[in-house]
Amino acid sequence: MGRGELTEKAWARIEPLLPPVESGGRRWRDHRQVINAILWKLRTGAPWRDLPERYGPWKTAHERLRIWTADGTWERILDQVIVKDDSVGNVEWTFSIDSSSVRAHQHSAGARKKGAAPPGGSKTFAVDGEALGRSRGGLTSKIHLAVDGRGLPMSVILTPGQAGDNPQLLPLLDQIAVGRDGPGRPGKRPDRVLADKAYSHPSTRAAMRARGIAFTSPEKSDQITRRQAKGSRGGRPPAFDPDRYADRNVVERCFNRLKQFRALATRYAKRMAYYRSEIIIATIVLWLRADLQDTP
Repeated sequence: MGRGELTEKAWARIEPLLPPVESGGRRWRDHRQVINAILWKLRTGAPWRDLPERYGPWKTAHERLRIWTADGTWERILDQVIVKDDSVGNVEWTFSIDSSSVRAHQHSAGARKKGAAPPGGSKTFAVDGEALGRSRGGLTSKIHLAVDGRGLPMSVILTPGQAGDNPQLLPLLDQIAVGRDGPGRPGKRPDRVLADKAYSHPSTRAAMRARGIAFTSPEKSDQITRRQAKGSRGGRPPAFDPDRYADRNVVERCFNRLKQFRALATRYAKRMAYYRSEIIIATIVLWLRADLQDTP
């Protein structure tokens, strides 16, 4: 086993969640070898063509990434890993939300537009802009992330780098649906959400109250000024617990762990769908590491 590859315990967790090695009249190249190839690519940020020979043909690894992005295999693996942890009470339902900008390499630009790629290619993933923003600093993408109380990712959204943070808070929460290991509805509503001033809009606070979710976020200075200028009509200041807010740092630590994968710290993927799958794969690794640490 090489550095950064799947351990025996991690492989035992995800092997049952993968498609059969033999299906449709053909035999796939060993799943573990291919996943380790993808992990090597994420860890190093190197071009696909530089993949070491021990991982097999680079085209095989890239095609497996494409196929399992198209059929949702990566998301299903992550969902099952989270369900297992929630069933034993490891998921902490106090969520922290934040975003992080990622510099996009020049190779990430120039993806073919819809209808320009041959049938069966990557055109099925084409979206307008591919979550790339242009500014003085060049191309950027922004990762919006919701993590649980242990700092493990629960949902992710990609936008262009110049996109605002606050509009993505509710979509992040709407993505969360943790199934049960048995009967019962999926878990969707956190007990509390921690977020910085970028999310401190009155409409966001109202939406959190309507959903019955406790919300901890400091007020912006201009919001405080406007409220105080109204006098008694401005109402009371929103409740804010600095001790609880201090726990929000788990999302910052999660970004640090994700960006240990160099292909995530700098975006090289042309398609937003591929880059999101790479984030999901790294997220699976973080969940497996946490789970194996908790296993006696």
